[in-house]
Amino acid sequence: MNDAILSVTDLTKSFRIGGSGRDGGELLAVDGVTFSLPEGGSLAIVGESGSGKTTTARIIAGLERPTSGGILFRGQEWNTPAGVAERRARARQVQMVFQDPFGSLDPRQSLGASLDEILVIHNHGRRSRWRAARSEELMEMVGLDGSHLAKLPRALSGGQRQRFAIGRALAVEPELLILDEAVSALDVSVQAQVLNLLIDLRARIGVSYLFVSHDLAVVRQISDSVIVMKDGRVVESGDTDEVMDRPRSEYARKLLAAIPRPAWELP
Repeated sequence: MNDAILSVTDLTKSFRIGGSGRDGGELLAVDGVTFSLPEGGSLAIVGESGSGKTTTARIIAGLERPTSGGILFRGQEWNTPAGVAERRARARQVQMVFQDPFGSLDPRQSLGASLDEILVIHNHGRRSRWRAARSEELMEMVGLDGSHLAKLPRALSGGQRQRFAIGRALAVEPELLILDEAVSALDVSVQAQVLNLLIDLRARIGVSYLFVSHDLAVVRQISDSVIVMKDGRVVESGDTDEVMDRPRSEYARKLLAAIPRPAWELP
């Protein structure tokens, strides 16, 4: 097995709720989560809404500060980025793709301008000719045509926008890509296309995936291993096929039972 690119140990996150001081309380959103991700591997975090899976991913991405626990990236302690320089350094190591790409795309900015902005920030001194060639290369990587660079986000379909969001995330050549419900808003046929794209990209460039989802049917296609979360805690973990075919926890069995099946597969 490859060395771990990411190791998370006893990660905890609590939020203040219901007021301040003595009137307030605490919500323990992440409670002692521990896992590791091999270099070049794909790990899925699965659970229902409110299970703590997205909060865990946001902490790893540096968007939330943990209450306690440790994160190691390539064996080095990973703290929450404190300033602009640290955030940019983290962005070159890990990128996050969200469920709705509109949330991270400027509706008034062309796709080409959006890519060029990132390439300028992270590649000081690179000339416009190099940036233009890199933009074309990124579009080809995610199955889009170079002509799309002149278009605004609203001119693309949902699947095309998500493909572009993936390409933009890869622009800085991160080692870890966090995908938070990245295909859940897509039609089934488009979802399959984007999943195939992710599988091809992983084989092509060796990027590691942390895939956050509530959909176990999707998880089987994209991940090598899986952790199942409930109420902030890990209730089951292991190889994806093992967890999917022989779940040990009652909660995982309920999630699997909720997967829609064709009529001819019903008992």
